[in-house]
Amino acid sequence: MTTNLRTAYGETLVELGKTNKHIVVLDADLCKSTMGVLFENTYPDRHFEMGIAEANMASVAAGLALTGKIPFIASFAAFAPGRCYDQIRTSICIPGLNVKICGSSAGLSDFGDGSTHQSIDDIALMRLLPGMQVFSPVDAVQTAQIVEYMAANNGPMYIRVNRNDLPVLTPEGQTFTPGSLYTMNEGCDVAIFATGITVSIALEAAKELNSKGIQAKILNVPSIKPLDESVVLDICNETKAYITFEEHSIYGGLGDAINAVVAPKLAKKHIRLGLQDVFGTSAQNYKVLLEHYGFIPETVVKAAIDILK
Repeated sequence: MTTNLRTAYGETLVELGKTNKHIVVLDADLCKSTMGVLFENTYPDRHFEMGIAEANMASVAAGLALTGKIPFIASFAAFAPGRCYDQIRTSICIPGLNVKICGSSAGLSDFGDGSTHQSIDDIALMRLLPGMQVFSPVDAVQTAQIVEYMAANNGPMYIRVNRNDLPVLTPEGQTFTPGSLYTMNEGCDVAIFATGITVSIALEAAKELNSKGIQAKILNVPSIKPLDESVVLDICNETKAYITFEEHSIYGGLGDAINAVVAPKLAKKHIRLGLQDVFGTSAQNYKVLLEHYGFIPETVVKAAIDILK
């Protein structure tokens, strides 16, 4: 099994395409990056290269969905949904069509191309649309599981996919259920809700916190919308405070989703970790960029210590 989320996306579609002839894949001049090229190579009659025309790609996908096809459209997450938001809203979500959107190279993971290619707002854009489901997998295994779910279930859905190889954290035998949260580390002092690459960073922070006598409960949240609100409340009831951590703006993403559940019902201190109302920038490698914006264990450790004072 690959450790690259983009490859998992492409390989899973190829596998699903063997038995589900309704699946079609559309790309906007980036199929070698999104890994839609794997589907193109296997089923050339069911892959459509739309060129650098993301809005048109979304509109064509809506038309294909009306004929009974299951279109998966993909581009960098900065461009899909960014460049085709109006078409996703009007042509896909208002009629509730069965179109699947993959925001590839999400967050800061396209480290070399800078702010124009880095998606700090895609979760927020997709989360606010009525009927849209929003997913952010932790690794390649969960990516494959989510793509399988997307293909098997009706309605508009969005998955954001990291560009780089990430450690496999999904335990063998664990299945994906929309809305579910997955406990990665037990703790009773502070709950840390993380998604995507921030899960592995939070797990490293939990080790340091443990050495300081602080027990952190780490949650992997691959399903931003829907979200099991009762589980979120139970977790926050059992801990003294909570932190949200995402490779996305602190506005409109995971932090707002968790706060919307907890704040009206529980008086708990909380901190939102993520991009602090800033755009990304270019860097020589992903690690340098993550460190620059505070996506490191030390950020989480400090936040946990501060919030428990």
